[in-house]
Amino acid sequence: MNGVHDMGGMHGFGPIHRDEATFHAPWELRVRAMMATLIRAGVFNIDEFRRAIESIPPATYLAYGYFERWLAALQMLLEEKGALTPAEIEGTLRQPGEEAERVSRMDRPATPTRVETIMQAHERPAKPATEAGVARFRPDDRVRARNEHLKGHTRLPRYVRGKQGVIHRVHGVYAFADTNAHGLGPHPQPVYSVRFAARDLWGQAAPSNDSVYIDLWESYLEPV
Repeated sequence: MNGVHDMGGMHGFGPIHRDEATFHAPWELRVRAMMATLIRAGVFNIDEFRRAIESIPPATYLAYGYFERWLAALQMLLEEKGALTPAEIEGTLRQPGEEAERVSRMDRPATPTRVETIMQAHERPAKPATEAGVARFRPDDRVRARNEHLKGHTRLPRYVRGKQGVIHRVHGVYAFADTNAHGLGPHPQPVYSVRFAARDLWGQAAPSNDSVYIDLWESYLEPV
């Protein structure tokens, strides 16, 4: 999606400050646990979740913290899928004491270890490209990222569109995020690690020896 959500390579946001802490409050752990559990239950898939985050209005997106965006996306998807109504969500928000008491009685709370196990168990498995037999490109092939500006969800970053790179690795075959995010089916295709010279992306001001490796689906690429 084109918009503030595609922040890679954008100017004006200052340096990136790395935060060593993954979670800053107990509610953030619970939000991650809810996301993992709902994906496990098949309520929605990871691509739909990313698409929902991108649907947050730009001003709200920039004002929210990381897990606030997750929470907004969860609410959006639960309403979209008919799992909860806005009234039910509002009713839960108005009863924090009762909800806290219920959670405290859980026999198996969602600890960080359990959440991580669930997340890993439901990552999309890749099929080796040799089995699929459909990989169009091979390592060291020169390719160009298509200069396409799509309205829906896409994993093709804006700053790489129209730029040339070299195939570094063939990862295998994965569900195509662009269709999977909109309920149009997985339509699996090969995914490649593509190496782009930093100067090809950002000009002569970039360090001459730096490169960026980006995982891209085959339909994003064209031969050079």
